[in-house]
Order: sequence, then C-alpha cells, then structure tokens
Amino acid sequence: MNLTTTIDLRSDTVTKPSLAMLEAMMSAEVADDVLEHDPTVKALEDRASEMFGMEAALYCPSGTMTNQIALRIQTQPQDQIICDQLSHIYLYEGGGPAYNSMVSLRLVQGDRGRITAGQVEANINPDDPHFPITRLVSLENTANKAGGSYYDLAQIKAIREVCNKHGLSLHLDGARLFNALVETGEDPKEYGELFDTISICLSKGLGAPVGSLLLSSHQNHKKARRVRKVLGGAMRQSGFLAAAGLYALEHNIERLKEDHQRAKKISSWLERKDYVEEVLPVSTNIIVFKLTKPHTSADFLEKLKAVGVLAVPFGPHLVRFTLHLNVTETMVNELPERLNQLAI
Repeated sequence: MNLTTTIDLRSDTVTKPSLAMLEAMMSAEVADDVLEHDPTVKALEDRASEMFGMEAALYCPSGTMTNQIALRIQTQPQDQIICDQLSHIYLYEGGGPAYNSMVSLRLVQGDRGRITAGQVEANINPDDPHFPITRLVSLENTANKAGGSYYDLAQIKAIREVCNKHGLSLHLDGARLFNALVETGEDPKEYGELFDTISICLSKGLGAPVGSLLLSSHQNHKKARRVRKVLGGAMRQSGFLAAAGLYALEHNIERLKEDHQRAKKISSWLERKDYVEEVLPVSTNIIVFKLTKPHTSADFLEKLKAVGVLAVPFGPHLVRFTLHLNVTETMVNELPERLNQLAI
C-alpha cells in the first residue's frame, strides 16, 4: 500500500486546475471587470446565462457571496425566507441573512434537505404585524448536509406554483446543481424558467479554483452588481479566474458522472464495515455515514489520516466523503485496503 499518496475526500472544493485549465487561464484576454470591460468574464457570464436561458449572470468570488446577494436583492429588512433546516444559507454562511439582509429564516424539516410545496404553503406567514413578511423561498440542489440528495423537477414546479400564488420569489442555491443535472438529464433551461435567481459554483466538482455565478433577470442583475460592489466582490482583471470557470463549463460537466459512480462503489464497501452503523443513500458525489458507538468522528478521522485518507466530520458520529476530479480510479480502488488497515 502506497501511503505517500494522500486520498483527499474532504470536499470537492480541494480540486486543483488541470494543465489544460491552467493554460486557458494563462492565455486569457483580460481588462477591468469593475468597468465591465473584461472580455473573458463577459464570455463566462454569457455562457452561463445562455445555458440556463436566463437574462444575465454575475461572476463573484464565492457561492456564499452569490447566495447572499440573491437574498439581499429579493428581500427587505424584517422579511422572512423559507428554507430547509439543513440549508447552506442557514448552517454555513456565518449568519449572513441576518447580517447582510436583516431577515429571519423559517426553517422547515424536509426530506433529506428537500422541502415540498405543501410545506412552503404551510409556512407562509399571515398578513399580521406580529409576524415577518414571507418574501422568498430558497432551495438547495443538491443538498450538501443531506448527502447530495436532489430534487425532482416536478417538486420544484409545484413549489414555483405556490410562490406564484403568494407573490414569493424563488432562489436556488445550486452550488452542486450540475451534479443533479447529470443524474436526471434535465435541461438547465428548465431551471432557468422556474427560479428568479440561481447560484452555481464553479470551484466544486467542476474543478475551477475560484468563483461562482449568480443568474437572474436584467433587473436583478443591476441590483446584484451594486450589492457585489459593497460586499467587496468586484474584481479587476478577474478574467484570469473566469477563464478557469469557462473551461470548467465546457469540459468538466459530464465527467461528474464518474464521481457519482465511484461514490456508490465506496458506499457499498462502507456498508460492510462493522464500525459503520448506517450509510445515507448516495445520490451524487457525497457519502455521509454514521459510526457505531463508541466511535466518534474526531477519533475516526485521525485514524483515517494515519493511513493517508482525509475526510471531514458532519456531526459527533457522522463522517463525509466527497468525490471529485482529483480522486482517481486508482485511488478509489486502493481505498478498501487502506480502510482495512485502520486501527479499529
């Protein structure tokens, strides 16, 4: 067993650019994007908005920023946003909705991170000054904390109908949306027809080093540029980074299926381990599993590290493995041997 090679399963955010992606970055034509003159940023934004059939896209440093901008431009202070209790905007964005937009979140217990139209309608506040105004619904697809689960398009259409009925906006945290799309075979344009704003991340499974995009209407795009500016997200010659995102959209979408296949293979191995109590259903590239007691995630991760495998905790007894383009087939095939070497 060659322990000199680390198998990094912590996240699909740890990916590094391929040589071809680096070449695209180095040869990018750039200008000043704050002045809206950078041709590579413009090409990336146009490419993404065309894919989803939406009017505009805005390039930002991170998915947290694109999410926060989307919430800010579609709400007012004292409004409320409906989302699942496992949502990234609630758990992992530093209290951004309260800080940036001065809104509250109505948390819904969905099915593995997915809420229903009925739950949305049941959680809309009455027109009463005792309650915040329900203004926006935010969905996450795929749902990170729920192990990469994804929505059926029919579920989203039903939620859109409720939003239309009650005058609510609909936002999608699509950090891993392409993982869902390669599984379902759905057309991105179908998503563009349903959501007011969509955030897509380029620096996860698609393999770019930096960047996310916020897709929207022209009207929301204009507002979004102003909020990006005040958040410090307006970059200058960002075309060097945007070139990586453009390469990712053109070359790295279909290969996400490989990550999903490998995740299912690893899941089947984990299910046979005595120290694993349960493996959550594996839908895409994320594996979340629960350890039997008295094993803790902290101790288990140290033992994994000793055999050259890196992962992250998802709770006191939960561990997450995430597949990505820098985890090769050779690494995956070597993983069972390393798991067998664990001092458990």
